[in-house]
Amino acid sequence: MWRASRPDPDQVRKLKQARERFDLRPLAIHDNYLINLAAEDEALRARSVASFRGELERAIEIGAEYVVAHPGSYGKQGVERGILAVARSLAEAARGLKFGSLAILIENTAGGGTKLGGSFEELKAMREAAQQSVDAEIGFCLDTAHCLASGYDIVQDQGLLARPHVKLIHANDSKAPLRSHIDRHEHIGRGYIGKVGFRRILAHPKLHAKPFILETPIDREGDDRRNLETLKRLCPRRPTTTPKSN
Repeated sequence: MWRASRPDPDQVRKLKQARERFDLRPLAIHDNYLINLAAEDEALRARSVASFRGELERAIEIGAEYVVAHPGSYGKQGVERGILAVARSLAEAARGLKFGSLAILIENTAGGGTKLGGSFEELKAMREAAQQSVDAEIGFCLDTAHCLASGYDIVQDQGLLARPHVKLIHANDSKAPLRSHIDRHEHIGRGYIGKVGFRRILAHPKLHAKPFILETPIDREGDDRRNLETLKRLCPRRPTTTPKSN
């Protein structure tokens, strides 16, 4: 739905208390999937800007660290004009807001058709164009399934995700193969990335401090917890040091 209600102040207070109690960080929210910041149609773009501004306002209100956004589809106007439309939309949505620690993260996509964000070059161009007129930090959220589907062989070392300005990883296996441009998430270890691919990703030294969020399917109760446990098992064990005695 395009419309969204304001957060209830009592619920916001309880959320902040829970985050402090359980040390839940970072808090990342995803924008409405109807939003198309690259839209060629001006009426749709204006509606998307208004909706995205609402996402930013609510994120600031609840104290989130990140708002994740898909860049959208550029239609018949071409990639370059689509990138400029995203930058303009972000600037309009962010105008006058006090962001504090909130950052905007552009998520990569599986590409294909007129979808923006299927390449790191497009992500970089959107960030550079938007950062000139947006006070908030702009970074990236990289989705592992989208990376593989768009053409980055992250199962191999050379395709891994250690890119500048990456703040968050969506950890998903892929039902679709490399360069398929099909966005279909799979349980960890059961798709085309597989356990070998996730071992490589989780062992990468530049990704150790990155937060990982699952977006895997829930086909039966407990799948989310089982996927989390699979990721934990695939994590390399860190060497422990024993304090030296004097």
